[in-house]
Amino acid sequence: MAMHDESDAVAEGFDAKAFLKGLTKRPGIYRMLDVRGEVIYIGKAKNLKNRVASYFRSQTASPKQQAMVRRIEAIEVTMTHTEGEALLLESQLIKRYKPRYNICLRDDKSYPFIYISTEQDFPRITFHRGAKKLPGKYYGPYPSAGAVRETLKLLQKIFPVRQCEDSYFRNRSRPCLQHQIERCTAPCVGLIDKQNYAQDLENSMLFLDGKGNLLIDRLIAKMEAAAARLEFEQAAAYRDQIMRLRSVLEKHFVHGEKGDVDIIACAAKAGVACVQVFFIRNGQHLGNKIFFPKMPTDHEPASVLQAFIPQYYLDRPVPNELLVSHDIEQKTLLMEMLSSHAGHHVAIASRLRGDRLRWLNMACSNAENALLSKLSDRQGLYARYVNLAEELGCQEVPKRLECFDISHTQGDQTIASCVVFDREGPVKSAYRRFNIEGVKPGDDYAAIHQAVARRFKRLKEGEHEAPDILFIDGGKGQVNEAQKALADLGINSVIIVGVAKGPDRKAGMEKLLMAGENQPIDFTPGASGLLLIQHIRDEAHRFAISGHRQRRGKAKKQSILEGIAGLGVKRRQQLLKQFGGLQGVSRAGVDALCSVDGISRQLAQRIYDTFHQQDA
Repeated sequence: MAMHDESDAVAEGFDAKAFLKGLTKRPGIYRMLDVRGEVIYIGKAKNLKNRVASYFRSQTASPKQQAMVRRIEAIEVTMTHTEGEALLLESQLIKRYKPRYNICLRDDKSYPFIYISTEQDFPRITFHRGAKKLPGKYYGPYPSAGAVRETLKLLQKIFPVRQCEDSYFRNRSRPCLQHQIERCTAPCVGLIDKQNYAQDLENSMLFLDGKGNLLIDRLIAKMEAAAARLEFEQAAAYRDQIMRLRSVLEKHFVHGEKGDVDIIACAAKAGVACVQVFFIRNGQHLGNKIFFPKMPTDHEPASVLQAFIPQYYLDRPVPNELLVSHDIEQKTLLMEMLSSHAGHHVAIASRLRGDRLRWLNMACSNAENALLSKLSDRQGLYARYVNLAEELGCQEVPKRLECFDISHTQGDQTIASCVVFDREGPVKSAYRRFNIEGVKPGDDYAAIHQAVARRFKRLKEGEHEAPDILFIDGGKGQVNEAQKALADLGINSVIIVGVAKGPDRKAGMEKLLMAGENQPIDFTPGASGLLLIQHIRDEAHRFAISGHRQRRGKAKKQSILEGIAGLGVKRRQQLLKQFGGLQGVSRAGVDALCSVDGISRQLAQRIYDTFHQQDA
């Protein structure tokens, strides 16, 4: 939920005394709502009555609490059996509603894993994100997709186990490039037997399990045995493998750690907090990730960690230990909640020494450096907003910007994009795309009118906030259409600015046209506000093009198959998965097509004829 300024509507009808009179003293959570019915704060309590009453004692309430209390229209409570249950429920609801007065973790992506499909004759090792539904082994979570790909690349260099898609593997007739550069032993064409392949796979799993030293001992024994048999070439291969493995272990394994540990450090300053999480699994350092939780006001690092930890681990695996940079007030309660949630004991420690203290200090240094960089970027971005207000003659510095762009190929598969910026930069969760239908191909004016109308109709229904400035990638015609769309909806409080491309489409040479004005805006050359306009325009352009490519690719992928009688959606999807895409389907013979579940010989012949008639 986005922040509002102090001009928000203030509630007047809430009777705190009457509400507190009937409030229970049991543990639970409370939700504070404003006059719009929006949740502005969620908290948990061991004693609901005492905790909620504390907000209405003016002599002890903080300025933040006083501002919040003035906006309370209603309070809803949910009782729980224990304070631990209340903490878990509080974290779930904060992630769902993102109240403006809570510390909120902004992290929507699921974390990636390495997946091994152990039930196949020649299992593959691959990147995985999402639910763990497939049979096999999962390793992680890793902090980023880049960390997974780096580990997969290292594994390929040491143990050449295949990483290709199953459809690609099944349809090979000769070794691929990965075999030629010695990154795969080509099981697809029988260049390695199951026993030797299984040995490489087992070694890969030992590496991922953190048993690197055991793995080296085994390889040394094999090297010595090969040398004793006078198989010096094989012994040299084992020697090289041992050297590569030792090099990797020196870089990635954490001295003294054998289990799963997360190191969490926090730095806070000027209303901004940075949390760094270092991931250690099976004694192996998998990387780190940076978070900037949304905070309504200044908070101490310990308070940030108190809010961050339950939200962060609510929907992901919890390691055995958390090493934190600051003492947490409710550490015992957190440990109980996490242990119950994870199904194993979870310890939280902050007073460390030796190697663990060095790792924690490193995490703290990283958090402080990232925070300073963020504060510097925020100051620079705010300066651009101030300059934009000055150049456009706005009475106040804008808080929210939106920009629309249109993308199509000769009028086909038209997509409109809408991107959103606030004073912290792009708000990607608020981005939207619109498939434009019912307009003449290539009519950008009608496309802009439709997209703006659809977007702001949702605004009137309360789905999102209104921007202070609406940018349109285009000239006077597009601006006029956007203005008409808003006028039809009775919206006249949004400034509309067109961004027309300059000579030779050079950056910095754009013409800015304000709705209702005949002459372009006289922008100061090199003004920082112009850089902000270029940034949001380029982001809208990128987002529109990527959406158009996806729509065009989907249409091309399906168009030929959709014309085949008897081939429904599920069978089309099966064909594309089995053969790795449309090109693979087009190359398949009738017998290969018949091997797919649900494809009869007659249907396979129709599919085959469709592609070969087109080729002819």
